[in-house]
Amino acid sequence: MLRINQLKLRSELVHSAKTQGEEGLKKLLASKASAALRVPQADILELEICRESIDARKKPDIFYIYTIEVRIRQESKQLKKILSPARKKGGKSAGGNVQISEAETVKFRFPKPGEKTLEAPVVIVGTGPAGLFCGYFLAMHGYQPVLLERGRCVEERQKDVERFWETGVLDTVSNVQFGEGGAGTFSDGKLNTLVKDKDGRNKAVLQVFVDCGANPEILYEAKPHIGTDVLCKVVKRMREQILEWGGQVRFESQMTDVDVQDGKVKGIWINEEEYMACDMLVLATGHSARDTFAMLYEKEIPMEAKSFAVGLRVEHPQEMINESQYGMADAGDFGAAPYKVVAQADNGRGVYSFCMCPGGYVVNASSEEKRLAVNGMSYSGRNGQNANSAVIVAVTPKDFGSEHPLAGVEFQRKLEERAYDLAEGKIPMQKYGVFKACVEQRKKQDELEQAVEVDTGCFLGDNASYGIIPANKGLCAWADVSQILPEECNQAFVQGMEAFGRQIAGFNRSDAILSGVESRTSSPLRIHRDETLQSAVRGIYPCGEGAGYAGGITSAAMDGLRVAEKIAAETAPIQEQA
Repeated sequence: MLRINQLKLRSELVHSAKTQGEEGLKKLLASKASAALRVPQADILELEICRESIDARKKPDIFYIYTIEVRIRQESKQLKKILSPARKKGGKSAGGNVQISEAETVKFRFPKPGEKTLEAPVVIVGTGPAGLFCGYFLAMHGYQPVLLERGRCVEERQKDVERFWETGVLDTVSNVQFGEGGAGTFSDGKLNTLVKDKDGRNKAVLQVFVDCGANPEILYEAKPHIGTDVLCKVVKRMREQILEWGGQVRFESQMTDVDVQDGKVKGIWINEEEYMACDMLVLATGHSARDTFAMLYEKEIPMEAKSFAVGLRVEHPQEMINESQYGMADAGDFGAAPYKVVAQADNGRGVYSFCMCPGGYVVNASSEEKRLAVNGMSYSGRNGQNANSAVIVAVTPKDFGSEHPLAGVEFQRKLEERAYDLAEGKIPMQKYGVFKACVEQRKKQDELEQAVEVDTGCFLGDNASYGIIPANKGLCAWADVSQILPEECNQAFVQGMEAFGRQIAGFNRSDAILSGVESRTSSPLRIHRDETLQSAVRGIYPCGEGAGYAGGITSAAMDGLRVAEKIAAETAPIQEQA
């Protein structure tokens, strides 16, 4: 196979080709590839799209950039011609400034089974992406794992979450954080990751999503996403497949204790009453299982507090973001535009956008009584009126006031309690202009001079119809959001917003809506593991985002797959043992 990088196509050609589906796009790419390779199009026997990205540097003149792999007739002979010095001397190929090389495709391979005989099935705690993918690949290869989920199945979970958003009455068992699919289920379903994929795990994960109902375009999009509505269906199909392969998936089944003997795991307690023996336990709890973290600490499972980030959700009109990114308010076939912004405050703290949701909603993502956290969510169409992202500020264990491994958890809880109290359990919102005045004058909102309304163009009181209309899932109210974060974080936040206003016109507009608090960006701790991916307590495999080894759906899924590989390499499948 030959790899062609930097194949540049005009956007109107691509959009026209896509009306005929993937085959239409491949036909267009084959035409461009034949020109770049200087071979007849009939000589292209096979074509695979590896990557698609958008080049909007000369907006509104926008291009798509592709990386593709092709197989052609007499490939070895043609490759020598293509890469010959004489050929290169002629300058650019007919296809433009493309880069042609021999493809080095990495194909994921699950390890051959080990020889150890399991006395009990592998138990996986949590059905977020880490737990689901660990269970999926083990079940596929005959290991018949048992997956335990403290929350409910995704169908029931959807109803529970919608009820919470409508009424404000929290179900601590089933919510945005807990239940089948994990916290990422009620987000944008973003699948991009910065994790290097030298073993092909990333593509293996994406292929499973496609096999279970996701759009095949996620296999090559530079910034793939599924959307909450589709992701719920995909998660359900993954569960059904695990069951078909002989695995078990149990809901409302919380691990409440761990049986450790002589430095090894021997079993666990479920819901404080049922004992389940196991000698391999995968901890894929997610980043919000605070009671589980406390129990593991009491059982002397080694762990430490780690850095993460906290901040606020920021809403802008999606048309404003489209104009900035694509040079047009109506993005049309490009879809709602995303963005990514990064800055550093004077106090040295990093400030950056996180979990950006084009055409999305700010959602109440709470999981504990009297504490409030927010997140962002988009459906697959990304057709909401607002864009939102978390603008977050880095915090370290020095900010937690203690060296205790659970100090980060308590730091999060204090912020969430402030957010809850501000609007009596509703999502607290504030216009950025008022927030900025509060921070710069070091005053509460009700202490500000009335002139701030003129200075910032914002009203101090309850006036939802003015400026940007909030796009929320959950009850909300205007409040003094400047009272949530520590002062240093507030100052860094404002400096970041002003810097981002120089990168994206209007980002720091006074009527941008802030909602808080974004406190669940990643796990506040790391559960130690060694090169075998096990804890010092043998047989325990800390895994995914909750254990501190991932940051997002794809990286968590890849980590779950890594753990499945380690387990499989040591043990024989259940069906072979039988």
